[in-house]
Parts: sequence; structure tokens; C-alpha cells
Amino acid sequence: MDQMNSNGDVEKSLYQRLGGYDAIAAVVDDFLERVYSDPQLERYFEGISEKSSMRTRQLTVDMVCNATGGPCYYTGRDMKTVHVGMGINESDWELAVNYLIATLGKFKVPAEEQKELAAIVGSLKEDIVEK
Repeated sequence: MDQMNSNGDVEKSLYQRLGGYDAIAAVVDDFLERVYSDPQLERYFEGISEKSSMRTRQLTVDMVCNATGGPCYYTGRDMKTVHVGMGINESDWELAVNYLIATLGKFKVPAEEQKELAAIVGSLKEDIVEK
């Protein structure tokens, strides 16, 4: 959704600047592929069904879409509830963040948009990292 800045100019939402739904879905797909295939992180996904994996993907797309000002509704649980008891540590968090940075680089997301998205993701850290 467009917003007016203090100069009266129209500013596009982060969602729009990222390229909209399809671009966000492509980023999520690439990111999750990296995370799912990493030896350090794969333990969090062992034994999940294809249906559960697809649901995780869709919820992630919806969450990013919503958090960046898009038209999606996130219907999943809050991040603390989703991740409680998983034992995600600082090293796991940093690895996932590095995968997100690599994915954003792959899709040539501009630095300002990367910074804004990183701030959104970073705000979730205390609800995800347990150790």
C-alpha cells in the first residue's frame, strides 16, 4: 500500500518495493531450501511431512507479506509459541540470517530493502532463540 511521506510524496510499501507476492514467495522458497538442507539446521525439520513443509512455506510467505505491508493475513501462531522447546541457539540464528542475506543477494534486493527486512526479522529474534 502506498503511503505519503513528510514531503507529500507517495512512498511504496516494503512489500511493493520487494516486488510483491511472487517475489516474496521466491525469496522464501530459496531461503527455506537453504535452511532445510543445512546439516546444522536440518534437525529442526527431521520427520516433517511434505504437507507440513508446504504449510510452513505458506505461513512464512504470508507472514513476510503481511509484515512488509502486503495484503496477506498471517494465520499462524506467534513466533514464541512456534519455536518454544526447539532449542534454537545463537549459532542457528546467525546461520539462518546468513542464508537470508545470501538469498536476498541472489535476488538482487537493494540494500535499503534488505535493511528494512532485516529489522523486521531481527525483531523476532528474542521469540525464536532460546539459548
